[in-house]
Amino acid sequence: MSEHGHPELRASDAERERTADQLRHAAGEGRLTIEELDERLNAAYAARTRGELELLVGDVAVPLTTTGDSGLTVKRSGDEGTRYLISIMGGTDRKGWWRVGRRCLSLNIMGGADLDLNDAELADDVVELTVFSLMGGADIHVPDGLNVEVTDIAFMGGNDVTLGNPAPTPGGPTLRLRLISIMGGTDVKRGRKLSRRERRAQREIHRGHL
Repeated sequence: MSEHGHPELRASDAERERTADQLRHAAGEGRLTIEELDERLNAAYAARTRGELELLVGDVAVPLTTTGDSGLTVKRSGDEGTRYLISIMGGTDRKGWWRVGRRCLSLNIMGGADLDLNDAELADDVVELTVFSLMGGADIHVPDGLNVEVTDIAFMGGNDVTLGNPAPTPGGPTLRLRLISIMGGTDVKRGRKLSRRERRAQREIHRGHL
């Protein structure tokens, strides 16, 4: 019950995920320790009301300068950001905060890349990410609300793009994703790549709602 005697509004899965994003961002800025982040993430996924979620971020949430509803920051500055991600018989892993250049190339030759854009910063309103894979591939996670335009070519391989059908955000940031795969492939998914602990917490929440 709220202080006025009315039932508190139940939290949605999307609100839990937004709260988790705020907590991760706060940890990235040093506002939370790893232990505090872990504890609060567990509490966020187990929260039943909006009030519980608000308490978890009340002392760490800072408004971000963003464009659109994706939650990504667009930073127009002299810093071009990341332009090349090279994986030759090895791997590249980018997650947390990183800046995606206006034109970025991910080259995977007998190797792979794991690219998470959920906490990334874009160098401009429109960025182009080209993923070229030869006997290799990439996993790419993009946030909700980000406009994504995909063109793909695959020869003796395949690309799997799962973005759903969200309405484009007028004037929002846009990712132009070009996938070229030869005897390899790239998977593109919308949403955050969850840790093993977070997946377990979500399964427990789902079972509790049955």
